[in-house]
Amino acid sequence: MTLSRFTKEHEWAALESDTATCGITDYAQKALGDIVYVELPPIGKKVRQGEQVAVVESTKAASEVFAPLDGEVIAVNEALASDPGAVNRAAMSEGWFFKLKVSDSGQVSSLMDDSAYARYVQELIK
Repeated sequence: MTLSRFTKEHEWAALESDTATCGITDYAQKALGDIVYVELPPIGKKVRQGEQVAVVESTKAASEVFAPLDGEVIAVNEALASDPGAVNRAAMSEGWFFKLKVSDSGQVSSLMDDSAYARYVQELIK
């Protein structure tokens, strides 16, 4: 079973066992506009929760992408190199950025669930 969690910086993590597939939320991709480039981390990179791990560039701006959890990058979405627009089309599925082998599962409780994230976004757009 997959468990989705969210950060206040608009990253998502879909957790399955000790692996987290990560990317930016639909809200974030809409705010950025047309995505033109994604800089992904190297496989094997160890990251800490809240640390910059990737960069996404749009026609409007460049934005840092932060690690939602501590872990090691075990895969990256190579398809984004030739098709960064996948993030705009399907930010929460096809447009994933990287996968982490999570090293501290206790951190999951610090992230928002679907309903908490939806409330957070509603507060931002008021």
